[in-house]
Amino acid sequence: MSQIMHTEIRPWGQFTNIYDQAHSKVKTIQVSPGQRLSLQSHEKRAETWVVIRGLAIVQLNDDLFSLSVGESIQIPVGAKHRLQNGGSELLEIIEVQTGTYFGEDDIIRYEDDYQRV
Repeated sequence: MSQIMHTEIRPWGQFTNIYDQAHSKVKTIQVSPGQRLSLQSHEKRAETWVVIRGLAIVQLNDDLFSLSVGESIQIPVGAKHRLQNGGSELLEIIEVQTGTYFGEDDIIRYEDDYQRV
């Protein structure tokens, strides 16, 4: 069964599930200015991020990327990654997940600003 338009608040901002099926999941992710998500990886899913508002700083393994509106990046299964708001306005991305499992418990955290490691 799919969950459509389900929003969850996090210390860094919020995400909203807008599409959730057996083969994929799509979210909007909003990151507040000065905030970032955990350095994390996933064992069962890959992600594609497209910036739709603001400036994103993306850590992908040991590399850093700066992405503006309309730019995107691929996060392979197992890659360490982190999303950070690189500007003074709200950052918003579309995240498309593909793989075999999309639960929030498929997160391995390596570093976290909010003591969730």
